Amino acid sequence: MTQEVVQRILSSVESAVLGKPLTVRLCTVALLAGGHILLEDAPGLGKTSLARALAKTLGCRFVRMQFTPDLLPSDILGASVYRPASGEFEFRQGPIFTNILLADEINRTTPRNQSALLEAMSERQVSVDGITYPLPTPFLVLATQNPYEFEGTYPLPENQLDRFMMCLSLGYPDRKAELEILNRHRNGQPVDSLTPVTSAEEIQEMQKQVQAVKVDSSLSEYMLEIAERTRNHPELTLGISTRGALTLYRAAQSMAYLQGRNYMIPDDIKQTAVPVLAHRLVCRGVLSEDHRQRGAQILRAILDSIAVPV
Repeated sequence: MTQEVVQRILSSVESAVLGKPLTVRLCTVALLAGGHILLEDAPGLGKTSLARALAKTLGCRFVRMQFTPDLLPSDILGASVYRPASGEFEFRQGPIFTNILLADEINRTTPRNQSALLEAMSERQVSVDGITYPLPTPFLVLATQNPYEFEGTYPLPENQLDRFMMCLSLGYPDRKAELEILNRHRNGQPVDSLTPVTSAEEIQEMQKQVQAVKVDSSLSEYMLEIAERTRNHPELTLGISTRGALTLYRAAQSMAYLQGRNYMIPDDIKQTAVPVLAHRLVCRGVLSEDHRQRGAQILRAILDSIAVPV
């Protein structure tokens, strides 16, 4: 039954985001692994449409926030409001208290607001005025940013990037898919016609099943070897952390689950390694906007150089 739900999710999102089945599949992998997603690409290629399509498909509470320089952390998290009748402060929840948060153009808000998301993304909770409030489950942050526009933006620091399970880009569609997009948009946005195909309860159950996917010790060693090679690579000043290796572990489990297996194989690791790890690397002597591309090249070379467990 759960595999049928997975296929319904994929089919629904792909019906609104044409020509990008791999990106849709990776987004679903991150969702079922309990991770967050950063969609990074040029404007007008469908980042927000993909995020909206995924959110509408899931049947969960959804909030879209346009991140701007004048936002305050309280605009995201919420704030305590004084109630004269009772003489007490009452906490008013912010928009982050949802299942799916679309943080549109996250790099347009200040570092203060970006850091407000750290605890929520890592711990699934919010602390305000010394009191901790749990967030709904499941909880997923879908953030978008345009890496080619630098005026009035605040690049995400490494510790913020590390909270995203995957950094994905759509790229330009091929001619056939782009023609179909033009035809589909003749009568409006295809995303608007989507209806939920699952529920929060089903997603939570699938996330538990992903965690139960079996991982042989040789595959754990394989993932740690990948991380170790990045730490000692001459072209990298920052390699993969233990958290990065654990994130790859979870993503590979989810990829195995999407393939209908309850056990992991090396291909699950190889398919998820670049989208999970490339944005965590810092390359020596490379401009910040080129880190992802060069990091991906280095990762592919590392994967080719390591013997795959049998």
